[in-house]
Amino acid sequence: MKTISPPTHRRYWLFSTDPHHYHWDTLFVKGKEMYRTPRARPETLRVLKQTRRGDRVLCYHAAPERALYAIAEVARDPYPDPHDPGTKNVVIDLRAVERLPRQVTLEELRRNRALRRVKFLKNVRLPITGITEAEYTDLLRMAGLVAQPGIPLP
Repeated sequence: MKTISPPTHRRYWLFSTDPHHYHWDTLFVKGKEMYRTPRARPETLRVLKQTRRGDRVLCYHAAPERALYAIAEVARDPYPDPHDPGTKNVVIDLRAVERLPRQVTLEELRRNRALRRVKFLKNVRLPITGITEAEYTDLLRMAGLVAQPGIPLP
């Protein structure tokens, strides 16, 4: 009997929200929650459809904070938005992982030359941006999380 193993390739994302509309603390209070982007642009939906269970998400608060805030994990692959039937909108479920020990401001992010290719830093209005594993690790380092031998980063 042939068994199918889950993909081992985890992807990394940066999700941005307006803290007046949705504060990432809500996710930590609930533990797990449906993430939706009402009135999402086609480009945003296209990117959201690429997320998969197990992917890691860096949570960013837009104005007035403008800083990385927390880490979450995609808990469920994209599925049709139950609040908006009959449309092409999709949602995912996010699970809270941990708040960052230190928030990293937009100004700090832009000063880091290793992050110069991150699309979000060129257009902060993007609600979802894919990032590489190296960029994810660098962002965690900036927030005060450093890999230890035998202990993986969140």
